[in-house]
Amino acid sequence: MSAVLTGAWNYPTRVLTGPGRISELAEACKAAGISRPLIVTDRGLAGTPILEKARGVLKAAGMTDDVFSDVQGNPTESNLNAGVAAFRTGKHDGVVAFGGGSGLDVGKLVAFMPGQTRPVWDFEDVGDWWTRADTSRIAPIVAVPTTAGTGSEVGRASVLTKEDTHEKKIIFHPQLLPKIVIADPELTVGLPPFLTSGTGFDALAHCIEAYCAPGFHPMADGIAVEGIRLIAEYLPRAYKNGTDIEARSRMLAAASMGAAAFQKGLGAVHSVSHPVGAFYDTHHGMTNGVMLPYVLAFNRKAVEDRMALLARVLDLKKPGFDGVMEWLLAFRKELGVPHTLADLGVKEDKVAELAEHAERDPSTGGNPVPMKAKDFEVLIRAAISGDLGGK
Repeated sequence: MSAVLTGAWNYPTRVLTGPGRISELAEACKAAGISRPLIVTDRGLAGTPILEKARGVLKAAGMTDDVFSDVQGNPTESNLNAGVAAFRTGKHDGVVAFGGGSGLDVGKLVAFMPGQTRPVWDFEDVGDWWTRADTSRIAPIVAVPTTAGTGSEVGRASVLTKEDTHEKKIIFHPQLLPKIVIADPELTVGLPPFLTSGTGFDALAHCIEAYCAPGFHPMADGIAVEGIRLIAEYLPRAYKNGTDIEARSRMLAAASMGAAAFQKGLGAVHSVSHPVGAFYDTHHGMTNGVMLPYVLAFNRKAVEDRMALLARVLDLKKPGFDGVMEWLLAFRKELGVPHTLADLGVKEDKVAELAEHAERDPSTGGNPVPMKAKDFEVLIRAAISGDLGGK
């Protein structure tokens, strides 16, 4: 059989979606086999009304409502170690991962690591390293996203920054996939416009890169294209009116769709965004939004044919690649995304180092054009200067 027709397809978990579904949190924990949950979230959500509402649901059901919130925007091993200590001290048997990508990613790893004897870096998404884990000691997870971006709630991986090398590493294991997800759009209503835009562009980057990744995966392609359509229609509404529940719910769906789709692959957007975030502590989704047009321009010859369908789905007046690029640039501007990496503080003196990290990033293998460090140097310099000329 032709290799073009082969693949490995995996799809996500049970998702409870709709306004008010956070009221089912205790039931979800019970269904997942959790009786003593630890809520893991980020510093920005500590003490907020949405977190207190979730705690109240658990408390009313007679469950622990302990919270660990020492998680920064680009989480590190130090954040994870503190979370694992809290999990052990409280004698918890499961995790409620609550928040945006950082809270979800660390929450999943807090459930994963207490029963392991190896360091977390031994479970990086390399080959079959995930088989090193003791699966009998991985605690169950219930995920509650409060942003519409990473899709980590339906993913089998977490991103963690290695502090000594400034590298973002992808940690993978099938049991990092939460047992149940509660996707309640009411929890995202308070998200400010900047974070609505940044997280939305993370979801858009997932969908576009998955769609452009080489390989035969029509289910991922279909999900990615519909995710892009939803984002094009509903992200501006959520950005302009944070209380638009319909827009918020559609964006939560699009975020999960992006994560389901990118099992097909990501690409150079994420290869660059990961080291930029590690070195400059930039918002991951906003960095993705900056990088998207530069990567599309760089990959033009390899992805041009794919853009014809995308232009039709988006109902663009100009067809094909040029139409999609024109739309993307206008869409970024409408949603307050900076045009260059220089706008995010990225300096020319770090280009070579960023390029070396980008070449090693696992996302690089999914880029439609094979790339080495010298190619990344060209790409990153273009994104710093604002040059959309491509290769």
